[in-house]
Amino acid sequence: MLYRSTRGRFGPVTASQAIKLGIAPDGGLFVPTDPVTIENPDRLINSTYQERAEAILQPFLTDFTGAEVRECVQSAYNTVRFDTPAIAPLYKLAPGLHLLELWHGPTCAFKDMALQILPYFLKKATEKTGEDAEIVILVATSGDTGKAALEGFRDVPGTRIVVFYPEQGVSEVQKRQMVTQEGGNVSVVAVRGNFDDAQSGVKAIFTDETVKADLAIRGYKFSSANSINWGRLVPQIVYYFSAYLDLRRDGEISPREAVNFVVPTGNFGNILAGFYARRMGLPIHRLICAANRNNVLTDFIRTGVYDRNRAFVRTISPSMDILISSNLERLLFELTGHDDRVSRWMEQLRSSGCYAVDADTARAVAELFWSDFADDAETINTIRNTYREYGYPMDTHTAVGRVVYGKYRAATGDATKTVIVSTASPFKFNESVSIALLDPETVSGRTEFELLEILSGLTGWVVPPGLRNLDKKPVLHDTVVNREEMKDAILRILRK
Repeated sequence: MLYRSTRGRFGPVTASQAIKLGIAPDGGLFVPTDPVTIENPDRLINSTYQERAEAILQPFLTDFTGAEVRECVQSAYNTVRFDTPAIAPLYKLAPGLHLLELWHGPTCAFKDMALQILPYFLKKATEKTGEDAEIVILVATSGDTGKAALEGFRDVPGTRIVVFYPEQGVSEVQKRQMVTQEGGNVSVVAVRGNFDDAQSGVKAIFTDETVKADLAIRGYKFSSANSINWGRLVPQIVYYFSAYLDLRRDGEISPREAVNFVVPTGNFGNILAGFYARRMGLPIHRLICAANRNNVLTDFIRTGVYDRNRAFVRTISPSMDILISSNLERLLFELTGHDDRVSRWMEQLRSSGCYAVDADTARAVAELFWSDFADDAETINTIRNTYREYGYPMDTHTAVGRVVYGKYRAATGDATKTVIVSTASPFKFNESVSIALLDPETVSGRTEFELLEILSGLTGWVVPPGLRNLDKKPVLHDTVVNREEMKDAILRILRK
């Protein structure tokens, strides 16, 4: 399997080269040159998550041996790193409606599903390509990716990692997870602005030849742990297959019965993995894109016009507070048959903040995807009502998914069995969850860290180890910069 850039000016390259580079030199994202099909996925019904992962990943990583893929999988997905042998368990909320819990890893968010295995991919990739430079992992985060990447790459030999996050755009728990991060190779920098400022700054650094030349002299080379890196995206395909196979194993669906997936998403990476799973033969009826008030994706799926020229809204589902959805570029490249129109659309997005796809492409998007959004009040009410009805506490992002699923059912009448992708532990966004579940007097004046224990007492769920005592750990990273200072910050960090 080879990979080429969505901008059409770089490639083909091997999987190892694509993973090591992260982003293509022409500014595009790597995609497979050929489709992958998984024959008879039902053969994996009684397999473990690890066995399923090996079967799904191997066709995309053809320059890795079977033993190498197995080593990466076994190193990432185990009960030392995850708190359940199932790794990504299904929870039956109601007849025909399940939650796919992707937050049982060390940082309590779905990013662990990819970022626990990416360091092993990258280590193998650098060995295969004969790379002798130290790899600098450059990350922009809306909250969860940063901590998951820091945890995954902490003290990994031959790597350094630098994470940029929006200073006011993450929860207090997310911020404390990052600024207290230990490790001899880690750096964390706050950016005055929103996630799109951090993401755009990181992309600009990746393609800045002056910066790359400066670092090359010092023996460094950039790569990425964001979902712009194919090695970060491909592990996410696995859990779509695993969820479907668990439904088959448990007798919830019949052979080849199609299911819907509802995916809370901002950068479009999580739901794009579902698109690839569908292309590989997984019986997915509809991919339902759940957005918050930053509903640029909803508008695009409905109209074919992508327009980021709108007010940026800070919400209680901050990991989705995004107006530039990078992975949509991959979808458009696939739906247009790897056409150079995508490069023109991306240039229009960069220059004017807006582009409109042609009618055929818009129709193809609408046939696969459906979208709506939830505001904060709807999100809080859904957390409250779900707990009252089922005794299940869900985080704000998962609640956005449930709100949008209700709107989908009301709009379409589609009774297809459905899986809502649950992207974070309720403890990670405990202030909002506490507001939904507790009386105002109990919440008022409490810190997020006090609310962790109160929420645990209410639900009977144990506070995850990765979130305990964060307020008692020393702050190790306190640098704050403007977006235009990000390049200088990188150079200062790596010149030390």
